[in-house]
Amino acid sequence: MGASVADPRTAGAPAWLTPRRAGWAGIALGALAFFVALPPLLVRTPVPTLVLALLSVAAGAWTVRAGERRIGWGAVIAGVIGAAGGWAATQSGVGNLERVVVWSALFAATLRYATPLLFAAIGGLFSERSGVINIGLEGMMLMGAFFAALGADQTGSWLLGLAIGMLAGGALALVHALFTVSLRADQIVSGVALNFLALGLTGYLYVDVYGTAGTPDTLPAVPDLHLPLISEIPFVGDVLGDANLMVWGGLVLVAVTAVIVFRTPAGLRLRSAGENPLAAETAGLSVMWIRYRAVVLSGLLAAAGGAYLSIGFVHSFGQNMTDGRGYLALAALIAGRWRPGGVLAATLVFGFSSALAQRLPVFWESGTVLFQALPYLLTLIVVAGVVGRSIPPLALGRPLERS
Repeated sequence: MGASVADPRTAGAPAWLTPRRAGWAGIALGALAFFVALPPLLVRTPVPTLVLALLSVAAGAWTVRAGERRIGWGAVIAGVIGAAGGWAATQSGVGNLERVVVWSALFAATLRYATPLLFAAIGGLFSERSGVINIGLEGMMLMGAFFAALGADQTGSWLLGLAIGMLAGGALALVHALFTVSLRADQIVSGVALNFLALGLTGYLYVDVYGTAGTPDTLPAVPDLHLPLISEIPFVGDVLGDANLMVWGGLVLVAVTAVIVFRTPAGLRLRSAGENPLAAETAGLSVMWIRYRAVVLSGLLAAAGGAYLSIGFVHSFGQNMTDGRGYLALAALIAGRWRPGGVLAATLVFGFSSALAQRLPVFWESGTVLFQALPYLLTLIVVAGVVGRSIPPLALGRPLERS
């Protein structure tokens, strides 16, 4: 056997320092460059920030040169953002920084903002793992938000309101399944049409039922779950000690979904319908039935996310209150590579950006509207970063064509 030839691009580097490790280290250094200027460290000189940022950029440049372009450029970008953010933090007043960067409050708000996205994205995972694109998550969330509020108001029970909202989202998903699975309509066109249908229907019913008065202040709400043992743990208690019941439900849903999709026969059948439907039918499976169930389940879960918005978070309903969150959930699904753990990570990133956007006007009050665009800007960056690396189910978007 001939001797292995060392890669000249990494010549002179220690054996343990692989390009990927260097890239991830650069990303960590970029984050640290920003963090040292924030509470609780509050370093008031930009020198440590700039040194760490330069190390981050250097690690990224070396990683790019070694062939790991994506993670290398990620480290370079992290270094630039860390330098800009850290320098800006050193120029800001300590009082403003301490008002904005309260980590326990930020993480608690992150969970609240991420929960509706998490329910919708997990719903989209079931649909798209079966091979059906569900652009209609936005409309299903909106249906869930309105009918949960209406149901809770009329029955006096948040639990019945949640059930009614989920059924409304499931009904809209059934229409999507009818058009896309049975009639083989274009899945994207069907989803967009249903979003407009939900927007018009909920807007009309809201005005018809509540007029200009809006939903009542006494709307039954999903309760918070107080956990005494967790509440006593420093920091963790501030984040999770009194979290809403549906926040915990969303976290449990991730674990349950991971088991169902990747550890059960039902999950295998679901994935086979989305990867090779003709082979699945040859094996005796009903792909149409699998897709119907998956799409309806996606509507039920997306509607649960919408219901959390109206009766768990805001405690009221407003027209178009989902405000594009269904599309953010779809982006989280893509960024999470159609896997529950990845979806959770992506929704937490989007939730953190939303929580931070609510606090940034402390620095610049007239930029409030601009800060509200932060989650959507982050969505573009994240999705652009995973394009080409995130491989969808092979039969996604393709109707079942029997030869």
